Amino acid sequence: MFNETIKSLRIQKRLTLRDFCAQNGLDPSNWSKVERGVNPPPGDITLLERLADFFGLAGTKKLSFMDEAALQRREIPADVADHAILQRALPAFFRAARGHELSEKELKSLAKDIKQLHTADAP
Repeated sequence: MFNETIKSLRIQKRLTLRDFCAQNGLDPSNWSKVERGVNPPPGDITLLERLADFFGLAGTKKLSFMDEAALQRREIPADVADHAILQRALPAFFRAARGHELSEKELKSLAKDIKQLHTADAP
């Protein structure tokens, strides 16, 4: 979960909560609640990206960091929610995640959509 990840990253960097907050313009009292899971992660994408950069996260690690924040807020990550192919695939994914069997046609369609995701970004 995001709260555990962010606290672990801060500790790995050997920063106290107050030092981390001072360096990132955050309120220590509120941020303590984020790290303890009392308050949800920030929803401000710019802040999350700045924190990911602060910790040297890039590529899939940065995406995972951003996804953890969205999921802990019980949201679908923005890049997924805005992606047309993923929007079509999400209902089938949700049914599968809930343990409902997908028809062969639905499985093939989901697999096709997933393959398209990877080929759409290919050079």
